[in-house]
Amino acid sequence: MRHNGSDQARRPAREHADVVVVGSGFGGAVAAYRFAEAGLRVVVLERGRAYPPGSFPRAPAAMARNLWDPSEGLYGLFDLWSFQGLGAAVSSGLGGGSLVYANVLLRKPERWFVKESPLPGGGYEHWPVTRADLDPHYDAVERMLKPQRYPLGQPPYDTTAKTLAMREAAGRLGLEFELPPLAVAFAPEPGGHPAPGLPIPDPEYGNLHGLPRTTCRLRGECNVGCNDGAKNSLDHTYLSAARHAGADLRTLHEVRWLAPAPGGGYAVSYVVHEPREDRRRVNTRRLPQHTITCDRLVLAAGTLGTTYLLLTCRSEFPGLSPMLGARFSGNGDLLTVVTDARDGAGRHRSLEGSRGPVITSAIRVPDAADSGHGDRRGFLVEDAGYPPFAEWLGEFAGVRGQVRRAGRFALHRIGALLSHSPRTRINAELAALLGDGHLSDGSLGLLGMGRDVPDGVMRLRRGYLDVDWTTSTSMPYFTTMRAVMRDMARVLRAGYRDNPLWLARKVITVHPLGGAPMGRHPAEGVVDEYGEVFGHPGLYVLDGAGVPGPVGVNPSLTIAALADRACEHVLETAPRTAARQAGVSSGLSFTEEMRGHVMPGSADPEEGERLGRANGHPLAVHLTITAGDVEKFVADAGHEASAAGWVTCPVLGGGRLRVEDGSFNLFVAGEDPARRRMLYRLHLTGDGDAPLTLTGFKDVHDDPGADLWSDTSTLYVRILRGHTRPAEDAEAEVVAAGVIRIHLPDFLHQLTTFRTWGPDGGAGMVRFGRLFLGELWDAYHDLAAGSRMP
Repeated sequence: MRHNGSDQARRPAREHADVVVVGSGFGGAVAAYRFAEAGLRVVVLERGRAYPPGSFPRAPAAMARNLWDPSEGLYGLFDLWSFQGLGAAVSSGLGGGSLVYANVLLRKPERWFVKESPLPGGGYEHWPVTRADLDPHYDAVERMLKPQRYPLGQPPYDTTAKTLAMREAAGRLGLEFELPPLAVAFAPEPGGHPAPGLPIPDPEYGNLHGLPRTTCRLRGECNVGCNDGAKNSLDHTYLSAARHAGADLRTLHEVRWLAPAPGGGYAVSYVVHEPREDRRRVNTRRLPQHTITCDRLVLAAGTLGTTYLLLTCRSEFPGLSPMLGARFSGNGDLLTVVTDARDGAGRHRSLEGSRGPVITSAIRVPDAADSGHGDRRGFLVEDAGYPPFAEWLGEFAGVRGQVRRAGRFALHRIGALLSHSPRTRINAELAALLGDGHLSDGSLGLLGMGRDVPDGVMRLRRGYLDVDWTTSTSMPYFTTMRAVMRDMARVLRAGYRDNPLWLARKVITVHPLGGAPMGRHPAEGVVDEYGEVFGHPGLYVLDGAGVPGPVGVNPSLTIAALADRACEHVLETAPRTAARQAGVSSGLSFTEEMRGHVMPGSADPEEGERLGRANGHPLAVHLTITAGDVEKFVADAGHEASAAGWVTCPVLGGGRLRVEDGSFNLFVAGEDPARRRMLYRLHLTGDGDAPLTLTGFKDVHDDPGADLWSDTSTLYVRILRGHTRPAEDAEAEVVAAGVIRIHLPDFLHQLTTFRTWGPDGGAGMVRFGRLFLGELWDAYHDLAAGSRMP
């Protein structure tokens, strides 16, 4: 991995990649991994540094420079923006927002995927995807990020004061309380025994930093960077896996310009930052420009960065949707504080905000979409902890108390000096000087987020990014949220304070969304449901900018799931094979979905289907069949192609079983000249599951009656233990058996998935069709007729 531009001179003046990814946050990291894993040459351009465990600043001098503004010699982690109606805090580093987010991995509630929901100023919020569309991709992201819930029921976590207070407040207000999934290792592996400071083993793809990690030490430092490596941030997960798969990760590479490239694809211009020890100002406009071209370009520089790039380069992309810059949302973010909490006897109550990860729990307030009546926009309230140094800042912020204690200390020491007191211990006086710490110990931040109104507009003003958004249209939402937060403070016998920015009806968001929203057509959005920019094939927006409205919960998981879904769609509809890369062969692919039932322990497919249906054991197969060389595929008697994709079968462990190696034979002749078989062999692997092999066949032959559809759409399946080859099948343990079928809607969709490439792709499709139809003619006419002759 390149951490600076020192090797720039060794690169060609203009280079080419299959995919260039701009940014390395939740969209960019997922895209880098998925495309690199598929064998494409991927280059990631990240403007910030890499931050190994132990490198996040803590000392005042380092923290003061931990900001991003290269023109001022600042190359730090935080990038802070102040707009007219709100402020925004984003990050700059390898791993994007995952370096400083609060780790929460919640799925967007199903009913919050609203359809044509009217907005106060006209227009509507519309999500062209559903929760069902995203659930498989939520699963995939969770398998990589390995979330764990805060282990509140086990020591030493069971005494976490802020979490217990949140649970108490929810119970007394009749609200839903939960411990959300967190991308934090409390135990070395999910399901293991949690304890602070345990070593975390490296995954099979290694770790790009090459440094040890330990489980969470409960220091409350998630938002300023985890120096223990307990956070499963993107550098430890997706980006490490992407590099292992061959992705080129380049830090301190900032993209400045985008444009379509002559002949197809895209050209990306960037500069390479080289931080100086003397931290002098740099005229960044004079940095050398470098260019890389690519077949596909993924914009994942964050909501602000991606939208700014598209607005800046708008003249290069004719026909770009007029919705560019629209649907900005702060995801309903609002920060408040409860202070001076008391117990039932009126004594000080500790909330200990610096203990644990920043967020441990959430209280959910339902949306009108959940109940079906009213107009309330739903939200969450989460505990917003802070690092220990923030407690010192909070204590010293109480100036009057500090002055009073300092005065008392000075008087005591002067009195002892004048009286020549023999008492030389001053511990009590020092304790009084420091105070009881009740101000910080009895306070806790509350972070709210939810479905604010996505009616903000992003635009350029004299070359600078500007956001036109106010709290006015979202005021009913914020009023309800603040009322719930006040109620929480009341039941905790605590005071309540708004964020000082609220005096100007201004908020600060750490979850900016929108600017290049998805839609069903260019009049509704900039990108389609897969993040591809309308009118510009191969250009994708796969970060928060593409979200069409507030996620409502912490948006990171949804952004990653949308990116995973988009990448899967790209790989399925336009597979890249070695033959295609060589440019000498014509290839073909199509996607096939089959669904049915299986029964564990059954070895007979038909019996397995009957019992599996009765017991509710579904099986679904999603495959992309690829013939990299159509000429060879047609000429070879085995007509073999590759198969990639996944299998889902809850009775076999749940989640997706990945096809590690798969083959498909279109028509294979057997001993009976009147029969043909389509054969499937899939080697399956799931996280933590034993390897399995799915073998199946479609029996194509002529029976009395119209059976062509049944024969070509019905797959008889057996699932075997281990990864077996044909000669080993008879001795292998049969785990389950059943039958799956192509249903008519899936078949109609399958017809739209055929893709060809290469110098003679169209003719390849014709040859494939002739093979398919010719074999069917043989099976159902000539051969069958011959078998019926006396």
